[in-house]
Amino acid sequence: MSKILLVDDEPSILSVLSTLLKAEKYDVTPALGGEKALEILKKEKFNLMLSDIRMNGMSGLELLKHCNKNISDMVIIMLTAYGSVETAIQALKLGAFDYVTKPFKLDELLMTVQRALEYSKAITENKELKTQIKTRYMLENIIAESPAMQNVCEMIKRVAPTDTTILICGDSGTGKELVARAIHANSTRKDKKFMAVNCAALPEALLESEMFGHVRGAFTGATSDKVGLFESAKGGTIFLDEISSMPLSIQSKLLRMLQEHEIRRVGSNENVSIDARILTATNVPLEQMIKEGLFREDLYYRLSVIPLTIRPLRERVEDIIPLANHFIAKEVQGTDKQSALLDKEATNALQKYRWPGNVRELENAIKHALTFTTNDTIKVDVLPERIIESSSIGYKQNPVNIDPFSAAKGLSLKNFLRDKEQKYLRQVLEQCGGDKEAAAKKLKISLATFYRKMPDIEE
Repeated sequence: MSKILLVDDEPSILSVLSTLLKAEKYDVTPALGGEKALEILKKEKFNLMLSDIRMNGMSGLELLKHCNKNISDMVIIMLTAYGSVETAIQALKLGAFDYVTKPFKLDELLMTVQRALEYSKAITENKELKTQIKTRYMLENIIAESPAMQNVCEMIKRVAPTDTTILICGDSGTGKELVARAIHANSTRKDKKFMAVNCAALPEALLESEMFGHVRGAFTGATSDKVGLFESAKGGTIFLDEISSMPLSIQSKLLRMLQEHEIRRVGSNENVSIDARILTATNVPLEQMIKEGLFREDLYYRLSVIPLTIRPLRERVEDIIPLANHFIAKEVQGTDKQSALLDKEATNALQKYRWPGNVRELENAIKHALTFTTNDTIKVDVLPERIIESSSIGYKQNPVNIDPFSAAKGLSLKNFLRDKEQKYLRQVLEQCGGDKEAAAKKLKISLATFYRKMPDIEE
């Protein structure tokens, strides 16, 4: 129930307003004058204060100034007599949410109160969300049992407070974006935007517009000006994932931006100053791409002032079970399952598996196991089949005497081949830990072809 503080120096007004708002199921506290309101505010917290402007003793404007300076998360509506609109506007400038003129209309008053409380709720939820995000990416919340990940965390501590460009290297699914967000969350830019863009997911023309923006008429479909990510992230951090996929033409523009700290929108002749930290990531060795003429050497040295490498999960076995337990806790939160524990055989199977899809594959494996487990113990037989088969435990989910073609009887050749193709695509996708881009690369097809062949796959 929303708590409202009513402030007026006329008892009759307080009585009328209290009756009206209590009828709407609000928790209402009346205060006879500004001084009395301050006494109450020292003891209680309110979502909304509804105060008259002209009062004997402390005026409503004085009360407003005090509240804005000393009390956060409380929205304020001012009541003013008809003809005192200038004073009401002054109240808005001092931080009031809105004002209502006397004699007020009931519908207008209640609507204003409702809007103010919705605004208050949105502000509170936004602050809570920001706190959760910051907490999530604090270093103490990164699973780092292995020496390799402990070294990564130590590097984050050292580089986060600087504005140095950092190149994060690692296989798909190792957590490169998690590290980038941790760097941002522990930097002086943590209260500004963090903006991520996957360079492999956008065609060249769209990627350039997305990063640098464009002016109206720059190309077909550019019906209005657009601000790019570098401008939008003013004071914040830009994370360019899969930088290896960036076309050479855009690489030159990125290099100029890093050198001059300014960009030029597509189709514009004017330069715009940029204040954003650049973090990049790659799952492909850029040194080899330089030799092949696919990546600019001068840009590489600009981006890799500090290289930070995340080892694949198979090289940091100490992190596997702590990560698995973390994902279990994450998945059961908010469900009727209180907890779930890995038994010894399941633990051994997870530790023996090679994890080609890295941490992302491990998370998906835990989701799979929790879906099929019937109690609070995760046994080896509910793990994905590829993990069971790779272990030496010897579990077999498909008996060897089953005819592999029995399910296909009655299907046309076209439908049979399509069924086999989709099963293979899903198997490769699962091996890549759900990373569609990595699966497409492994299959040696484009991402667009992958989506066309798997139209029902989640984007």
